[in-house]
Amino acid sequence: MDEITFRSDTVLSDVHLYTPNQRRLMVRLNGMGQPVFLSQFKLLWDRDSQTDSGAEGSDHTEGTPPAGTVCSHVGASLQAGADTTTPEGLAAQLDEDGDLDVVRRPRAASASEPPGPPRDKVHPMILTQEEDDILEDEAPESSPYNVIKIEHTMATPLEDVGKQVWRGALLLADYILFQRDLFQGRTVLELGAGTGLASIIAATVAQTVYCTDVGADLLAMCQRNIALNSHLLASGGGVVKVKELDWLRDNLCTDPEAPFSWSEEDISHLYGNTTILLAAEVFYDDDLTDAVFKTLSRLAHKLKNACTAILSVEKRLNFTLRHLDVTCEAYDHFRTWLRRLEGLAGGRLRFAVEPVDASFPQLLVYDRIQQLELWKIFVEPITEPIVSVDTASRPFS
Repeated sequence: MDEITFRSDTVLSDVHLYTPNQRRLMVRLNGMGQPVFLSQFKLLWDRDSQTDSGAEGSDHTEGTPPAGTVCSHVGASLQAGADTTTPEGLAAQLDEDGDLDVVRRPRAASASEPPGPPRDKVHPMILTQEEDDILEDEAPESSPYNVIKIEHTMATPLEDVGKQVWRGALLLADYILFQRDLFQGRTVLELGAGTGLASIIAATVAQTVYCTDVGADLLAMCQRNIALNSHLLASGGGVVKVKELDWLRDNLCTDPEAPFSWSEEDISHLYGNTTILLAAEVFYDDDLTDAVFKTLSRLAHKLKNACTAILSVEKRLNFTLRHLDVTCEAYDHFRTWLRRLEGLAGGRLRFAVEPVDASFPQLLVYDRIQQLELWKIFVEPITEPIVSVDTASRPFS
């Protein structure tokens, strides 16, 4: 297999950034000719000690979820390589002047041994039907019920970043695992689902999950990931429906000839039952952020019930020539929209915004940096008489 080079105009997810030289399992080429890789995430929960997560009357309480740590093979390799030097051992590594005496890794014994691959390249390994057990070799004690497999791409152009796994999606999945009671038996809609990881986790508890994004190739990847993990969904009774939802269109696609279109029955169920909306790592571009919040407002006005939107965002710092300083413009634009929602007056809906304390237990292995944030938007109908109507009360256009 030819080596894959990371070009200067491609974007690499932080989930894979720290181990770009590892041999990865490439399973196929997608419809656009991009290599598709397979990663596995371990679900370290005790299925024998929990009731059916999809059944009514589940007695899981907040703070004691049945799901335990979820560990990707990338995160595990980082943890395994962590420094475990004790204070006494550190003192032994100091020279006579008190400076740290760095021990260099010994060179290869033979000059004929090939050096490691350059840091800007990935050497994929083709996974054939006969090699499916390679993934299981990493954890031979694993059962099908404590492993989630996700197909994804790496080092994509900016327009295809949804095909990668981002840590904001892991943070959102982490929260779902922690707050299982919040999602129990609910109908959930995820906007910009990407690889579908958060939707799959939600479906282990929720009754119905609408996993939405745009682009037939990306949605086909979501469909494959759901099929790969169908045993997890069946255990909780959850159903995931992959549908196209374009934030730049006012209406849902109902063309029966179009892939991943909506039936009238799906639309009726969506508007009549959805109470939770999700979005992770979709606030990196101002135009897209505008489109997401307009879509949220449009959906909220069509939903029959009050709803809660849970948003995951990373506060990315960038140096800009316009400011000649380090700024976080995309995040600032996101916060502007939150303030705008709270300031709406005179409409039939009330939007209340609050941050989520990210100190809840980390149930997945990833780098939960301080810049990762969760926000909740509570949307409720206003029951008291409306005195005046302001133009801001209408859905954003």
